[in-house]
Amino acid sequence: MLQTQPILTVLQHDRDVPLDRFATWLDGVETRVVRLFDGEAVPTLSEAGAGLLVLGGAQNAYDDERAPWLPATRELLAAAVRADLPVLAICLGHQLLAAALGGRVEVAAPPGREVGIVPVTWRPDAASDPVLGPVVRAAQTAGADAPANGVLQPSMHGDAVVELPPGGQWLASSAMYPFQAMRVGSALGVQFHPEASPELLARWAAGHGDDGAALEAEARAHDEHVSVAGRALAQAFASEVRAAAERQAVSTLQA
Repeated sequence: MLQTQPILTVLQHDRDVPLDRFATWLDGVETRVVRLFDGEAVPTLSEAGAGLLVLGGAQNAYDDERAPWLPATRELLAAAVRADLPVLAICLGHQLLAAALGGRVEVAAPPGREVGIVPVTWRPDAASDPVLGPVVRAAQTAGADAPANGVLQPSMHGDAVVELPPGGQWLASSAMYPFQAMRVGSALGVQFHPEASPELLARWAAGHGDDGAALEAEARAHDEHVSVAGRALAQAFASEVRAAAERQAVSTLQA
């Protein structure tokens, strides 16, 4: 039995893309935020704790000159998957995960920016995924807003994964972009933003010249469904991190 909460390392690329609602939804873990945009170093695998959460940002997945920490981030993501460490990668994190493992990301993809509250449709394997499975079930009971075979989630991106890494499992799609969620071993990547509140989505929109007030109103109108699904995802991932910490503790005792 663990005596303290396990450490979940969070990589934050951008001051304006924080944990937001995940800060209170990741039950039973201690989040350690690494502010890469402020010059903090990408941790090594041994420093990552019991799990890794990689947030979004304004950079692209190959933007090494603008964000010189990205090569080390991609290396850490690949190492985490090899080590079977639980990983959740969101938006830019999802794209970095794909790039790190041999997939391909298209910068400024031709369909254009996907902005607002987006219907995401599950693929057949989503229901049995250890993190998305609880989201599938929660979304089904989250009110009339729920799509028949999917979920509503905040979105704000123009780059996109266009080829999955070798062995990647395709878990969700949207009308604009097919690869909304994927699993590669211990890592789950999602293109949408389950952590984003209506207020945060509005700030992002305004920063891109969109109508932030209109987007905030849209997000608030659907927030009962959006927040139920987002909370379920955060809690399911936190459960994976706690289980990994238990395994690490047993392994240490047996060593």
